[in-house]
Amino acid sequence: MTIKNDQQLKAALNDLTRDQQRVLGARFTQSVITLTDNARLVSALKVALEPESDVQALNDAYKIAKSIATKTYTACGRDADWELQAEHFVAAACAAALTPAALAPETFNAAWKAAIQARMAKNCIMIESETGDLENEAEKQYQLVDDFK
Repeated sequence: MTIKNDQQLKAALNDLTRDQQRVLGARFTQSVITLTDNARLVSALKVALEPESDVQALNDAYKIAKSIATKTYTACGRDADWELQAEHFVAAACAAALTPAALAPETFNAAWKAAIQARMAKNCIMIESETGDLENEAEKQYQLVDDFK
């Protein structure tokens, strides 16, 4: 099945295991990781991308991503710093992918949350660059899921 819209995307993501959601959410984040140069965030993403990462490494990576997302949250709403806001959303996408099951509500879908945060990061850069020429992140995500299955 080729995904063509968000409804189909969300349905496909709901069919994934928790570990598959993490890896796919990390791939969504990987698509926008170049929007930041934060080495700690890049390191956390590497852990998220690894299907065989152990629980301790995943928890440590989550704490790093969540702390960066929390620290950069204060940039959201400022008029001028779209790049810092993009970093916040990249970190939030990574943290979403890494969210431990114990901290997630029953209906939480890590991949869906990461997908939306990654789109927000891309939107911030689009605003910063004052162009609409950036690649459509939703379409990239549809393709990622099609390739993943």
